[in-house]
Amino acid sequence: MDKRKKLFERRRQRVRNKLRKSAAGRPRLSVHRTGQHIYAQIIDDVSGKTLASASSLDGELKGNLKSGANVEAATAVGGLIAQRATKAGVESVLFDRGGFLYHGRIKALADAAREGGLAF
Repeated sequence: MDKRKKLFERRRQRVRNKLRKSAAGRPRLSVHRTGQHIYAQIIDDVSGKTLASASSLDGELKGNLKSGANVEAATAVGGLIAQRATKAGVESVLFDRGGFLYHGRIKALADAAREGGLAF
């Protein structure tokens, strides 16, 4: 494993361990981004199930987005995940940024999810 990947995994585990300590049974909003797309899932770690998911590849968004790898796409995915979470009965989550910095697309997704009604 190269050094960059190893450092990313360390950051990811550090964030995830902090979330586990403060979880108190709340599901987590896990975010993953690639060079072309952004993905979000709401995961219940107690039961090990995904409650809601959204990505820039969803049929609802794909036609409307110019690119899946920009702040505009992240904002749309954040709004969609908030809408689907509310539909699934989830109001409060923990934000799991993974090993990614809270900046740019990750921050845009989080802000849009908050505006959509998710509390974290």
